Amino acid sequence: MAAAEENSSLFLIFVLTMIALPLVPYTILRLCRAASEKVKTIHCRCSGCHRSGKYRKSIYKRISNLSTCSNLTILLLWIVMILLVYYIKHVSREVQVFEPFSILGLESGASESDIKKSYRRLSIQYHPDKNPDPEAHKYFVEYISKAYQALTDPISRENYEKYGHPDGRQGLQMGIALPKFLLNIDGASGGIMLLGIVGFCILLPLMIAVIYLSRSSKYTGNYVMHQTLSTYYYFMKPSLAPSKVMDVFIKAAEYMEMPVRRSDDEPLQKLFVAVRSELNLDLKNIKTEQAKFWKQHPSLVKMELLIQAHLTRESFALTPALLKDYRHMLELAPRLLEELVKIAVLPRNPHGFGWLRPAIGVIELSQNIVQAVPLSARKTSGGNSEGIAHFLQLPHFTEATVKKIARKKIRAFQELCDMSVEGRAALLTQVAGLSEEQVRDVELVLEMIPCIEVDIKCETEGEEGIQEGDVVTMYAWVSLRRRNGLTAALPHCPNFPFHKEENFWLLLADAASNDVWLSQKVSFMDEATAITAASKAIQDTQEALGASAKEIGNAVKEAVDRVKKGSRLVMGKFQAPAEGTHNLTSFCLCDAWIGCDIKTSFKLKVLKRSRAGTRGHVPEEGSAAAVEDGIEDEEEEDEEEYDDYESEYSDDEEDEKNKGKGQGKVVNGSAHQGAESDIDSGSDE
Repeated sequence: MAAAEENSSLFLIFVLTMIALPLVPYTILRLCRAASEKVKTIHCRCSGCHRSGKYRKSIYKRISNLSTCSNLTILLLWIVMILLVYYIKHVSREVQVFEPFSILGLESGASESDIKKSYRRLSIQYHPDKNPDPEAHKYFVEYISKAYQALTDPISRENYEKYGHPDGRQGLQMGIALPKFLLNIDGASGGIMLLGIVGFCILLPLMIAVIYLSRSSKYTGNYVMHQTLSTYYYFMKPSLAPSKVMDVFIKAAEYMEMPVRRSDDEPLQKLFVAVRSELNLDLKNIKTEQAKFWKQHPSLVKMELLIQAHLTRESFALTPALLKDYRHMLELAPRLLEELVKIAVLPRNPHGFGWLRPAIGVIELSQNIVQAVPLSARKTSGGNSEGIAHFLQLPHFTEATVKKIARKKIRAFQELCDMSVEGRAALLTQVAGLSEEQVRDVELVLEMIPCIEVDIKCETEGEEGIQEGDVVTMYAWVSLRRRNGLTAALPHCPNFPFHKEENFWLLLADAASNDVWLSQKVSFMDEATAITAASKAIQDTQEALGASAKEIGNAVKEAVDRVKKGSRLVMGKFQAPAEGTHNLTSFCLCDAWIGCDIKTSFKLKVLKRSRAGTRGHVPEEGSAAAVEDGIEDEEEEDEEEYDDYESEYSDDEEDEKNKGKGQGKVVNGSAHQGAESDIDSGSDE
């Protein structure tokens, strides 16, 4: 009986240990992650972002954020652990070693007379004739009487003094930490134990493995379905216009799996009427175009209408069911667009280059979705050569507001940014009709808009000049500044219902041939990670060049200082093309702001090969195959084919002017920032 009770107690300790081993470190890890996420709370403080509720730390929202399945499971396991500790400590009887001297209150080696005196004294206190308490009776029989008998009987006392037990030498006993009903192998209890062993040791690991493999086979590391990537890869084309990117984007498998309900037909019909002007339908054959639109797959129709409802800010008219689908669609959009950019810049052509035109179109779509601005707002209209999309991302700005300030010759977004604070306030209050509070909101957003500078250098490590076939390393310092002095910040996007971080895409491309040579995503949110990456990259580069320890230390220190001042180091490798001077352009594009993109033009001079062999293997992510002499004519044809490339929503003449301004200073294939931003909205002179 005692052995069974001991096994049951040990079983509870075993269960407590098995729960605590994974739970304690996992809880500590979750708490550390929660503490590190607090640094990402620098957001816009305009009235629109405040009313959106995304950043409001209300009690209800805190409870909602905490009441996830994962958090509730952790809390439940902690409650189980606390109950087990309480039970083991206060309810479960602790198994004690039999110590007769201690029971009688004597020191070891006490005389027989002392033993009898102590026994009589304890008998008066615990004997059933003197104390009617059942617990006293039990203690007297099981402990006091046995201790007295063990010490007064010569043989029992000799055994105790010699072997530590009144019964003599004890054999080694082994048990298992399982409750009693599982130890009775005969009968039904044996089946319970067998089922427990099979379930815990075989079925549970097998079930976990099946769930993990089924999920990993369906999703990528970025939680995007493999079927979505296959669809994007199939429909991505080198000449994909920005207006056609939407058609590819909504074909994601995640969107196609969203439910299509009959109750959605009428609300979608009303939504179609509200956003029809944004659907690029041919007005001459409007009936045919409408019929063709509704004949598409129901999921495609639904997703396109929901996205247009967001871009035109018509989501207030959605039904609760459609509003749920609408929020889910926007929640998935950032990572789907990121994967779509990666598909666009994925090396596909014979030279190992990606495609510039669709990549820019995807990033433009991302900007419009985050800022909830219609794609048509990018088109030139009237005297505005750059469209009004840049203005519409500002709070309280509408098309009417833009028309009013255009009468005062403020037609470009940069012209509004370059005005003094007093002049801009007077313009917005007296001409645009905004209140002083609304003007303050505009100023807060203008202070948040980033201004980007790019400093690029291309060289062959350990060699002077770049020869055809060399592995060329690109060093690009991307610097960010804002008028409010911040580096890491969340963008102003009151109409986007989820947290969205700024991400910048640096594309090294040949705009004439539509080729992307290198691409990399840049983030300014995590300074510590940027410092570590820049330090390691500079250190490895300097060590490869044979620099001394002092030179390496100085170079690393300089890189760390630049990162702390708001710069990020981007490195990539590509194989030098054929001999000649190549006109390249670096595009630094933001996926959250409209108008802070920047282009930097520079010339890459490649010399005729005079060294034997090439300088190693080119990494896959930034590789460009060597250009052979026999395909130079084919390159000229490609240049003619994409010679007229420009974004559908930008003005050709304006881009030509910017291209003329953007020739930087070149030394051995390097160029400092020499191009002005297409719309450098973050500067304030």
